[in-house]
Amino acid sequence: MTLKGKVALVTGAGRGIGKGIAMALAKEGCDVAVADINQESAGQTADELAALGVKSLGLKADISKWNEVQSMVEAVTDNFGKLDIAVNNAGVLIIKSVEELTEEEWDYVNDINAKGVFLCCKAELAAMKPNGSGRIINVASIAGKEGFPDLAHYCASKFAVVGFTNSLAKELQRTGITVNAICPGIVPTAMWYGPDGLAERWKLEGETMEESWARHQDILIPQGVGQTPEDMGQLAVFFANAEHVTGQSVNVDGGFTFH
Repeated sequence: MTLKGKVALVTGAGRGIGKGIAMALAKEGCDVAVADINQESAGQTADELAALGVKSLGLKADISKWNEVQSMVEAVTDNFGKLDIAVNNAGVLIIKSVEELTEEEWDYVNDINAKGVFLCCKAELAAMKPNGSGRIINVASIAGKEGFPDLAHYCASKFAVVGFTNSLAKELQRTGITVNAICPGIVPTAMWYGPDGLAERWKLEGETMEESWARHQDILIPQGVGQTPEDMGQLAVFFANAEHVTGQSVNVDGGFTFH
């Protein structure tokens, strides 16, 4: 099967996993709209996609705000004429224990990670339903299937995405629209491998961040290596092609989790 001529929207695609997914879809022939809270990052990714020979568009959007989500999807259909594939990837992380976490921080993480997926899906469905087909791909996490210390709020948001994905797929089971989720494992983006990332937070006494990162890969991942944005792109391409796979939340984690 081919995705040539399909139109995709990827949120949070200015960098990291979202950018990896956008690149994978473009390499399969998709025209891709890149949305990000940072306009400059969105534009840079869009330029890289255009260099692959596809049409691209960079958009600024805060996916926790309904009016901005609506405008984002309208910009895609205005520029490309349709929307075939939507990858709702935008997400944030704050690393704090429940005792440290403030109400405002809880709301911030859940407004983007969980509410943002709901708002994006709602707007995307309005564009897809008239065509009788579509692929919605939400980016959850292995933290949407298993709890982790200092991440209760993040886990809550990603568990919500997994449940929402399965429920929405069942609502849409006779529409030609599939809904699935990617659950990334340990990926060296800013969330894991950065100055405020998990490798820094969970390092042992006397350990550097680089040593912490290497230790976590070795201990937590049976394959012994972290995953990449390109790995997530491979699964996104599969979901975009698959007609009879829906309601699934699939781990890409090197064997870390088995449910």
